[in-house]
Amino acid sequence: MLNRRKFLQRGLAASLVVNPIFQRVNAWPAVPKKPVVISTWNHGMPANVEAWKILSSGGTALDAVEQGVRVPEADPQVMSVGFGGRPDRDGHVTLDACIMDHKGNAGSVSFLEHIKHPISVARLVMEKTPHVMLSGDGALAFALQNGFKKENLLTEEANRQWEVWKEQSDYRPEVNIENHDTISMLALDQNGNLSGACTTSGLAYKMHGRVGDSPIIGAGMFCDNEVGAAAATGHGEWVMRTVGSFLVVELMRHGRSPQEACEEAVMRIVKLKPDFDEVQIGYIAINKAGETGAYCLHPGFNYALYGNGHNQLIDAESYLKS
Repeated sequence: MLNRRKFLQRGLAASLVVNPIFQRVNAWPAVPKKPVVISTWNHGMPANVEAWKILSSGGTALDAVEQGVRVPEADPQVMSVGFGGRPDRDGHVTLDACIMDHKGNAGSVSFLEHIKHPISVARLVMEKTPHVMLSGDGALAFALQNGFKKENLLTEEANRQWEVWKEQSDYRPEVNIENHDTISMLALDQNGNLSGACTTSGLAYKMHGRVGDSPIIGAGMFCDNEVGAAAATGHGEWVMRTVGSFLVVELMRHGRSPQEACEEAVMRIVKLKPDFDEVQIGYIAINKAGETGAYCLHPGFNYALYGNGHNQLIDAESYLKS
């Protein structure tokens, strides 16, 4: 496990290498200056670009994370988020999302159908209602009342894959399937404020009605503006069982670096589930100083980090080695 000095030394070494935009790297970057945005998986790269437009012009972290994750939500090639997401085993595309700002305000939606941008519905739940979460038909009704358009989110390709799956109907979660799963995004803006967002179509071919960690504040994502923020990706049942993102932030509160906190959160799952061949969990974290960290159970999880003017795709360290 890295201590803070070693973490910074490795970051310094990485900073000596010329890293043009979108370069893939395997070293820890130098501690970025504000602003900073970090997000999960390959689809975090274009999402970061959109978020950076807001952050670099002095915009808020809240606006940045919302607009950033809307990019994969609208991309049918990203088959684990929003439009084009793989359906549940009954053929329904159901979406989960949450958002949280630097004041501790939060909003989320779960089991939402027919709305391309659940993250924006979650933000309206936060801003327009006394609640934190709306679900199912109630979330859909709220979205339609607020001007969202009802759409068919099941694309031809997602439907084709579902039809193939139905031939066996064998639910077997696959680790790192096509850089799968949630996009989680955390941002630190020029004013030093943190916000986070998380959005997903959930596990492919899940039971109808299943909701994962992504819309749950403290599990899929959590922000504390005094300390830092964290978010999760992977098989959400284990994130929920350990309240993973809240755990990462609390570990940072007690002096752990973002990297150390992510590692400890993964180890909590290792202790609970020794047989984890079909389970992948990844965490990302950022603290108030702009230091970041990431860690996962299996090799293969990567994350996108935009800071110091560079957008980089980085392979996370893992508990299991290649």
